[in-house]
Amino acid sequence: MDFSYCKLEIFIPETHLAALQAALEAVDAGHIGNYDCCLSYSRVTGCWRPLAGAEPYLGAEGKISAEPELKVEVTLRTDRADLTVEAVKRVHPYEEPVINVIPLYRTSF
Repeated sequence: MDFSYCKLEIFIPETHLAALQAALEAVDAGHIGNYDCCLSYSRVTGCWRPLAGAEPYLGAEGKISAEPELKVEVTLRTDRADLTVEAVKRVHPYEEPVINVIPLYRTSF
């Protein structure tokens, strides 16, 4: 099986989408065949409760928050995953961003 590609799922406020897109483009994430800058996003609601010592971007210590976010999905080469995650973290406003890396079995590209 060929797992040379993976998918990143990134949860981020809509206000930071343009910065995220630029960061992904800079590391060539979302390059699929003869296309680049490929990603998709959907609107979701994120929920969390900051614990003692947290420095939340939104919300208050001890209180459950629910805010609109975007779930951004992008495909990239697995060997570029660490580089891409670091690029995402540089533009992400959250203290503890959710960035999932999921191996993909690809039969084309």
